[in-house]
Amino acid sequence: MAPLLLALILLLFGAAETGAREPAPDALHRAFPGADAFGPMEGEPPAATAYRAGEAVGWVFSSWLTVRSTGYSGARLDLLVGLDREGRITGAVILEQKEPILLTGRDQRDLEAFLARYVGRDVRAPVEVGRGAAARGGIDAVSGATMTSLVLHDALLKSARAVARARGVLGPAGRLDLEGFAPASWAELEAMGALVRLRLSHREAEAAFARRGHVLFLEAMGRPDPEASFLEVWTGLASPPQVLRNLLGERAETRLRGELAADDALLFLATRGLASIGGPGWRRTGRLERLAIVQGERTIPVTTSMVRPIERLVVEGAPELREQLLLVLPAASGFRAEEPWRLQLLLPSLSEPAATLLLELPYRPPAALLHPLAEPAAEPAWLAVWRGRTVDLALLGVGLALLTAILTLQPLIVRDRRLWQRLRVVFLLYTLLFVGFWAKAQLSIVNVTTFSQALLTGFSWDLFLLEPLIFVLWTYVALALVFLGRGVYCGWLCPFGALQELLAVVAARLRLPQLAIPFPLHERLRGVKFAILLVILGLSLGALEQAIQAARVEPFKTAIVQRFVDAPAAVVWAVALLGVGLFVNRFFCRYLCPLGAALALPARLRQFEWLERRWQCGQKCRICEAGCPVQAIHPDGKIHPGECIYCLRCQVNYRDDRLCPPLVERRARAERREALARGGRAGAAEAGEG
Repeated sequence: MAPLLLALILLLFGAAETGAREPAPDALHRAFPGADAFGPMEGEPPAATAYRAGEAVGWVFSSWLTVRSTGYSGARLDLLVGLDREGRITGAVILEQKEPILLTGRDQRDLEAFLARYVGRDVRAPVEVGRGAAARGGIDAVSGATMTSLVLHDALLKSARAVARARGVLGPAGRLDLEGFAPASWAELEAMGALVRLRLSHREAEAAFARRGHVLFLEAMGRPDPEASFLEVWTGLASPPQVLRNLLGERAETRLRGELAADDALLFLATRGLASIGGPGWRRTGRLERLAIVQGERTIPVTTSMVRPIERLVVEGAPELREQLLLVLPAASGFRAEEPWRLQLLLPSLSEPAATLLLELPYRPPAALLHPLAEPAAEPAWLAVWRGRTVDLALLGVGLALLTAILTLQPLIVRDRRLWQRLRVVFLLYTLLFVGFWAKAQLSIVNVTTFSQALLTGFSWDLFLLEPLIFVLWTYVALALVFLGRGVYCGWLCPFGALQELLAVVAARLRLPQLAIPFPLHERLRGVKFAILLVILGLSLGALEQAIQAARVEPFKTAIVQRFVDAPAAVVWAVALLGVGLFVNRFFCRYLCPLGAALALPARLRQFEWLERRWQCGQKCRICEAGCPVQAIHPDGKIHPGECIYCLRCQVNYRDDRLCPPLVERRARAERREALARGGRAGAAEAGEG
């Protein structure tokens, strides 16, 4: 009851946090070295702007907030990633991870060293990750943590590309919509991002000039309201009808478009406040020296030939404006309307004209003004993994086909004890050497907790497809559960189970004594593995790290994946279990295996019963019960579907007419009848001769 109560308590009160942690200042600086200030997390997807000497140089963002990244454990994986304005990774910091692979001799420092190899890489370029990938210009996966390396790679690049795309680093997010229109007020145009605003109060302007050692106002000017606007400026792309027609009206839009070339871009600009954007004498000089349009590395000065005055705005809710105009940017200027740009504004001091303050107002065309571009489908990370393991998948497919043939043709195979024994040993060696030691495709209770975590945090097949052999095995096991029960995996495909059984064969050859567990005690001991399963599942709901630690009761990683190169305590535990197994066949499988318990729960739902029994089983004969390696046969002769490993030993005995008492009796009767018949034929022959 105690484990069940623990599981229920954790289910009710142990739910994981749903929010993301606020990154610490040192984490921000590690993600973007060289930045001296960071803005708030804002925008979609959210990112903090990184500044250096007051200039925006890139962004820092959370992979969890951006793409809801999850680790191979199924739990939340959160990286803090830095990206510069050229689309290069500046750094990555692990904010949260709960990866089970770290229990196999790797720690977070290995993962951080792996992430450090991405610094300086362009997010546009594909990156290969895997064994030996560095020799081909890629990044080597962390040894022993290939799957975790792949999910880190996926989280970093997916989130970085999402932020880069949203901030225009990857080029335009779409094609400009030059046809769509819907009535919109000034406030609605601002809300959709079609118009952006910059406001500088008198107090803020005065403080900005003071920091540069200059005075904004002359004493004779008096002291204006410090919170009133010194300058308030709006700008935005006016080419789409959604903006231009709402601002000017349909008639003015039609007239203006008739005067322009088809490829000209229109920008809207309006101000109010004490300052002016034009500057003195701009009509005479032909240049608005205080203004410039900056896009990428290109700076476009604003000249009077670009200016189209606006007589009147018809848009609802427009504020009272001091200046309002349109700027025409011809195609020859190199301006690209679909991409982000910045309005640069140089403001002079009212008391010292030579002293200036540079202001920037960034603009990014909102989605409402664009037709989305169809992006080329990015190849999922798991596909490359599958291609890299083609040979292993083929060998696994051959093995599974052979096992299917054995299970299907079992009535023929079990008639020959020697054939069954040889097939059994050969297949167990295949499972241990190939599936286990070579392919490291040992299933684990951690796979079950990963699946449950995926259901809670947002299910994605990509997570499970990263382990191709594990995925194929689980698919086969799921089908086998429906048809025949848990024994197909536990008895034939579990590398640690195969190791135990092969050692038991050696123990039999060495004539080591085998301990017989009384059936009543066996029935109570087998409940231990279900208690362990409940504890692990209960912990996984709210304390995943503790659940992963509890899953270390499985010696699979140590004995099979790590080949006994592990922490001393883990090696001692694995060796101890194998040692006990020399005297109690499959001791771990019987009493401690949480994965076996998880597979046993749906075992009664199997649709076929191919293991044959007679009414004499458990009554006149108990040979199969005594010979079952896991005591899955009850004293009454029934086979427990949750304990049977489908080794087919009982079916060999069932068909052996020299061992199974009903068959022995039947054979004896047949031999007696044959003897009598031979005797009758001999007597008749003698009488005939007489």
